[in-house]
Amino acid sequence: MFQYKKLPDGDKQHSPQVSLSRNPIQWVAFGFGSGLAPVAPGTFGTVAAIPLFLLINGLALWQYLAIVLILLIVGIWVCGYTARRLGVHDHPAIVWDEIVGYLITMIAAPSGWLWIFIGFVLFRLFDIWKPWPIGVCDQRVGGGFGIMVDDVLAACYAFIGLQLLTMYAN
Repeated sequence: MFQYKKLPDGDKQHSPQVSLSRNPIQWVAFGFGSGLAPVAPGTFGTVAAIPLFLLINGLALWQYLAIVLILLIVGIWVCGYTARRLGVHDHPAIVWDEIVGYLITMIAAPSGWLWIFIGFVLFRLFDIWKPWPIGVCDQRVGGGFGIMVDDVLAACYAFIGLQLLTMYAN
């Protein structure tokens, strides 16, 4: 179902020709297919989070937080399942963690496309940069929790950055 091609260093890379119709759990882990982008799958996974953010943004804060918590818990299982099935920890196509990370970044964010974009940039920056302890968690924590935790931490940094920017913008 999922094809790999061996790279010279022995790492596995996903092939863009993947059929997801047979496994809905992997379809979720792959961010509804956004993680299958041939380049920058994490960025495409974060883009896929924007419509979901727009859908839940108008809810009361407690409802928004409850949904994000549920998606986080489901994500630990979905990402762990998919990683085991693929035989690769945190395969690049697994982007559910980016979706949840972006939603965490956008907790209590001001309305408007500018803030959606700033949240996007901040989250991607911290997710790629992986300052301490994100990088340590990314390397040392395994399973579905390990896949999710580095993005949750990146989202916490991005959330703080976004909130500071909103304070200074007002």
